[in-house]
Amino acid sequence: MRCPFCGHDDTQVKDSRPHEDGAAIRRRRICGSCGQRFTTIERVQLRDLVVIKADARRVPFERDKLARSVKVALRKRPVDAERIERIVTGLVRRLEAMGETDIPSRDIGRLVMETLREIDSVAYIRFASVHWDFRETKDFADILATISTAGPGGSSEDFPPSGPKDKD
Repeated sequence: MRCPFCGHDDTQVKDSRPHEDGAAIRRRRICGSCGQRFTTIERVQLRDLVVIKADARRVPFERDKLARSVKVALRKRPVDAERIERIVTGLVRRLEAMGETDIPSRDIGRLVMETLREIDSVAYIRFASVHWDFRETKDFADILATISTAGPGGSSEDFPPSGPKDKD
């Protein structure tokens, strides 16, 4: 593992512990050159996923990008950081379990929306407004109507009514 401080290639593991209910390993490391300490987290990766964007571009799936999106949607909501990490890990596992290596961004967005809808309706609306590229207040009214008619555990399949506008 390369040291993030000095770039030296030789670092030593000083401590390893299970992380995220055993789904990952947290390692404390020390650099043999500069003496700095840092933490790494290792996770199981079942396959390399590729995201197919709306414009047909293919980009590697980035867990960190998914985590940032979920964190932004849940910002200032009553959900702690540990639960957010479990949510992201669960989303990644579901994506890997789909059996496909190429996943349309629209499908990833729907999966995130379904998850957020069950957890927090405000986060669901925040995420939907970016994913579906809301441009008018009517878009917010439409999604609020789907929440009130379908209830908190309802489906996001019918939204947006006019079809996806995701900008990717």
